[in-house]
Amino acid sequence: MNDCLFFGRNDYPKIIENKPDIITKPIQFKFENENENEKQIKQIFSSKNIQKVTGGYQNEAILTKEGNVFAKGNNINPKNPKEFINISSLIEDTNDRIIEDIVSGSNSIYLLTSNQNAYGIGGNYDCQLGLDSKTLKKTEKPILMMKNVSKIFSGNTSFHVFLLNSNQELFTCGFNYHGQLGLGEPSIKQNNIQKLTKIQNIPKDQIIDIQCGYIHTVMLIENEDENENPKRKLYSCGNNRYNGLGKNKDTYEFTEIKSYLFENDDNILDFSCGDTHTLILVSNSKLIGFGDNSYGQLGTGDTKDQKIPFQIELPELKFNENISNYHVLYLIKLFRRKEFCNISFKTKNGEIIEAHKLILKYRLNQNQNQIEKLKEIISKKSIKESNQIFEMIYSNNSKINPKLYLEIKEIINSNEKIEETIKRIYLNENEKDFIIERKEKKYKFPKLILIMRSELYRGLFLSVTEDKSNKVTDYSELSNKSFQLFEYWIYSNQIKDEIEITQEIINEIEIGIDYFQLNQTYPNLFDLLINKFNNQN
Repeated sequence: MNDCLFFGRNDYPKIIENKPDIITKPIQFKFENENENEKQIKQIFSSKNIQKVTGGYQNEAILTKEGNVFAKGNNINPKNPKEFINISSLIEDTNDRIIEDIVSGSNSIYLLTSNQNAYGIGGNYDCQLGLDSKTLKKTEKPILMMKNVSKIFSGNTSFHVFLLNSNQELFTCGFNYHGQLGLGEPSIKQNNIQKLTKIQNIPKDQIIDIQCGYIHTVMLIENEDENENPKRKLYSCGNNRYNGLGKNKDTYEFTEIKSYLFENDDNILDFSCGDTHTLILVSNSKLIGFGDNSYGQLGTGDTKDQKIPFQIELPELKFNENISNYHVLYLIKLFRRKEFCNISFKTKNGEIIEAHKLILKYRLNQNQNQIEKLKEIISKKSIKESNQIFEMIYSNNSKINPKLYLEIKEIINSNEKIEETIKRIYLNENEKDFIIERKEKKYKFPKLILIMRSELYRGLFLSVTEDKSNKVTDYSELSNKSFQLFEYWIYSNQIKDEIEITQEIINEIEIGIDYFQLNQTYPNLFDLLINKFNNQN
């Protein structure tokens, strides 16, 4: 199993043996033994059949690739809370039993069906199922909450839920004593919102994700800058008693979290809310945290709360060849550039939208008839819908617009992931590494990393006519320190701390930057070197 980083409470259960109950600084470790629950899951299901596993404070649920959901918990099966039962088979409408996604609240489970209907099961003590808790405190059968739903958001310590429809309208219900639903200050007079209520004052941009803590909520939205590059921002609402909002006061509507740590050229890859704290991962490999730290869950080395976002110091990690979601997102944008688009489609309003020929042919089973069918579908769609269709085809992500995906899923090869598609088209599966040679020693760089970091290699590997063989480049002129510094920066966007910057290194790297055409890459390597050199002196 892969190495993990752990910090925080280490006693319920004991995650790492021979370590304190509270671990205040991140440490690297491996899971050596399976717990009893993992053994039970493996006995019930083949690992190849499991699509998603989720859990709340009082429940666990497993989604299989066939669209069945097996769950256990006090509110799911009170007679035997340790036994998994198929809760998707309990949905009354037999045509609505294929489940695409599952989300856990603290004591409830939410199901999203292939027909884009949202169901809830389990505890409703705080109206988190969208019904009056006085008449229904819990249910052992899934109840329909809302139709035309594209995404469901909750949290394993939260008693509230958000439902997003295909028109990017956001609805919410549940526990609201702390204003964590984002409905505004008057709403906190109602401890529980029993009916799904539309949130009016939210950003107009695309909602990517929402994470729910116990007394706060954080939302990630995305828009594009003037160069069509994706840019993400975070918004939060709720009670700031433990500083989990990244602000200095309570906020009862979603307002932006601002920090120099994820502005300018940094972008947000992922984030997560604990009970009363928040962690954020940004694109230059920084981990940001703020909020409650009573159990060392912010990794500061102590147990003091953090009022504003700060960077968590991480141990040096070994990099591997895995491609992050952000890299895939970037490559999708790259494929939309005009120089790679050579099939034209006309929308219902006569607008022309261009698409990537090689990807389409591969994703549409290399069948010209499927391309013609796609042209027919696009001819009946708006430009916005057409863009969503192509983004789903490029990324194999049906959740961008599930309703539209139903129209195209019969003509696309949905079993291939975007990473495999990229490799198949551009990067020969057997030649995925690019070799850089130095003084008779060879270094392997994943080609996708070099595409991300260098205009030179982007042009080399993405050219339709260029030979994409596994070429060898000789960088013998670089000293060992300069090459180590360069290699670390290619992967991490950071300067290796233990290397002392000298004028000779700066001169060597300046030549390397020019050769690799890294001048437009941010943060700029040369600027980072100069800043560190000045600080040293």
